[in-house]
Amino acid sequence: MTDIRSSEQQILVVDDDPSVTASIAMLLKQSGYKLQTASCQAEALEHLENFDFNLVIQDMNFSRNTSGEEGMVLLKQIKKNAPTLPVILMTAWGSIELAVEGIKQGAADFITKPWDNQQLLRTVNTSLELNQTNVSEPNSRQMLDEKYDFSSIVGEDPAMLEVLTTIGRVAATDASVLILGESGTGKELIADAIHKNSRRMQHELVKVNLGGMSATLFESEMFGHVRGAFTDAKSDRQGRFELATNGSIFLDEIGDLDPSSQVKLLRVLQDQTFQTVGSSKTQKANVRIISATNRDLYEMVKDGSFREDLLYRINLITVTIPPLRNRRGDIAQLAKRHLNKVCELYGVDSIKLDDSAISWLEHQNWPGNVRQLSQTVERAALMSNGPLLTMADFKTQNMSSDEDFDEASLPVGSLTLDEMEKLMIKRAIKAYNKNLSRVADALGISRAALYRRIEKYGLS
Repeated sequence: MTDIRSSEQQILVVDDDPSVTASIAMLLKQSGYKLQTASCQAEALEHLENFDFNLVIQDMNFSRNTSGEEGMVLLKQIKKNAPTLPVILMTAWGSIELAVEGIKQGAADFITKPWDNQQLLRTVNTSLELNQTNVSEPNSRQMLDEKYDFSSIVGEDPAMLEVLTTIGRVAATDASVLILGESGTGKELIADAIHKNSRRMQHELVKVNLGGMSATLFESEMFGHVRGAFTDAKSDRQGRFELATNGSIFLDEIGDLDPSSQVKLLRVLQDQTFQTVGSSKTQKANVRIISATNRDLYEMVKDGSFREDLLYRINLITVTIPPLRNRRGDIAQLAKRHLNKVCELYGVDSIKLDDSAISWLEHQNWPGNVRQLSQTVERAALMSNGPLLTMADFKTQNMSSDEDFDEASLPVGSLTLDEMEKLMIKRAIKAYNKNLSRVADALGISRAALYRRIEKYGLS
C-alpha cells in the first residue's frame, strides 16, 4: 500500500486548548498533512460544511464541563453528515470508558492525553489508510495470490476468500486485528499471513499463548525482567514486547487472560510503553497487535470477565474464520496438502486419496475443524499399507458416533458456544482415555487452559 501522507490529505483538529491544537498541527504539518483547527463544536461544523476533510481529531470537552457530552454531540453530528469520515477521539486515561462509548457511536480510534507523537502519527496514518481501502466483493484466489503471499493458506471457498480479501486490505496498515474462530480453524495461519504481507515483515512476529500464562508470570513474560528483580531472576531477560519491536505480536487465546493481566496489557497497548520488571526505565513498544480467541468476547464483556476498553483496543479490524463445515469445498484440497506433508515428514512413498475417501471426508462435520481433519488424514496414512487411501481407511477410525455433530440433529442455535465447547472437551477426554496432555493438544489449547475449562464446566 502506498504512503498516504501527502498534501492532499486534510485533517481537522478540534480542541479548546490552543496549545493542543498548535502542537498537533505542527506535528502533522511536518509529516505533510494539511491542517485546520477549531476550538468548539460550532466552529468545527462550520469548517466541515465549507471544506473537505479526510480525518477529524477531536477532544471530548470544549468547556469546563468534563462529562464528554459536548464531544459526543459533535461526533454524532459528524457521523450523521459524513458517515465515512474517520474520527479519532482524544481523552484522558481516566476517561477511556467515554472513548469506548465514542467507538460504539462510530469513531475510528482514540488516543489518550498526553500522547506520544509517534503513536499519534501511526494512529492517524492507520485511520486514513483503512478509510482509503476499497471494500469490495471477495477477489478470486488467483487475483489474491497475485497481490499477496497467502501460500500457507488453503482455500477457495467464498467464505474463505472473504477472509483473505479482508486481511489483504488491512495487512499493510498498522491496524490491530482480532481473529475469531473455533478451535482448529487456522487462526495462527491468518496471523502469519497478516504479518508476512505487512510493512513489518522484515522484523519478528512474536507469538504468545496467553491461555497458558499465569497471572504471576505475565509481567515478566511480556515485559521482561532484570537480574535480581525477584528470587529466580538470575539474569536479565527480554520480554515479548521488546522482542517484537518494529514487528508484530500475536496474542493467542486472549479471551483466557485474567482480569489483572488485562489491565496491564491495556496499559501497554494504550500508551505504547512498558517497564521491565525491576527497572524504572520506560521503553517504547512499537508493535503491531494481532489477537485471537475462540471465545465470545462480547458475551464476556457483558458478564464482566473481559474489559470492554481492551476489546475495543484490540479489534480495530475483526476477522472471523469460518468453521470447516461451512467451507466444505476446501476439504479435499486441505486433505491432499496435509497428506503430502505427512509423506514428506515420515519419508514414505506418495499416498493418494481415492474418490470414496474424498467423498467421506467432505461429508463429515469436523467439529475440530482443520486440525481434526489433519490428524485424521495423518492417522489414516500411518495405518495404511498401500499407496491409496479409501473410505474404509478412514471409517476404521470410528469417527461416526452418537455424539458427533450432525446438522440434522443439531440445527443452528441448538447449542450455545459454551455448550458446544463443553461437549467437545467431554468427547476429547473420552477419546484420549483421560490423557489431558493429548486432549489439550487435540483441542489446540494449553494444559492450563484445559484445566480452567474443566473447572468452568464442572467436568471430572
